[in-house]
Amino acid sequence: MSSKVLTLSEIWIYPIKSLGGILMNQANVLAKGLEYDRRWMLIDASGMFMSQRTVPGMALFKVSMFPKHLLVKYQNDSITVPLDYQENNTFVAKVWDDEVKVHEVSDAHNTWFSERLGISCKLVYFPEANHRVVDRKYVATEEHTGLSDGYPFLIIGQSSLNDLNDRLREAVPMNRFRPNFVFTGGAPNEEDFWKGFSMGQLSFRVVKPCSRCVLTTIDQDTAQKSAEPLKTLATYRLKDHKVYFGQNVIAHTYGKVAVGDQITLDA
Repeated sequence: MSSKVLTLSEIWIYPIKSLGGILMNQANVLAKGLEYDRRWMLIDASGMFMSQRTVPGMALFKVSMFPKHLLVKYQNDSITVPLDYQENNTFVAKVWDDEVKVHEVSDAHNTWFSERLGISCKLVYFPEANHRVVDRKYVATEEHTGLSDGYPFLIIGQSSLNDLNDRLREAVPMNRFRPNFVFTGGAPNEEDFWKGFSMGQLSFRVVKPCSRCVLTTIDQDTAQKSAEPLKTLATYRLKDHKVYFGQNVIAHTYGKVAVGDQITLDA
């Protein structure tokens, strides 16, 4: 591994699962992930979460944050989502094999998203107090996450993306991989070998490599699919029939992180 200085260069949150992300200068690290990160999601008529894997058009919904609400834009239209949830209809929804208790935001929100996606769906909220335990196969203690696929945080090195783009005919941006943390310095894919690290004053532990899916092949500006970057990643990042890029992470301590924080690896 490189001895270069490692620096937190980007912080991302994705308030509504599989919709556009928000680039932050700083963020609060909570047990379930960054504050407001994947605390909302769209579910279909069966209660299953929706994602760009099967509904690529979700990429076209862009999200921004204001003090009391999210603003979701779609083409020339928009809707606000309050940050303070109301305990409306409460029911069980599914994220992969996990069942989670969620609150429906409102009928108006359901209609707005359903009309624009052409699919009957509901916008739901996952309260901070509700439980969802990460896969205990990889974590010995009872760690929690929000509505992420499996773990509360994802970290990727900028050098890893640069190395990938050197192999591609057309470069892809980092938003294809939906990280929470991006860092500069170090060698390509050196995060593969990390065990634990501190970021600013906070302590984190690397859990497992992140397996990648077709979402990485969707252009986040046009919602168009292609073979890349999965095709190229498979030539050098394939293991046990899965393509890996980036690392899933849990936090041991909570508080604030900010762009420019130094990352120090555990001995």
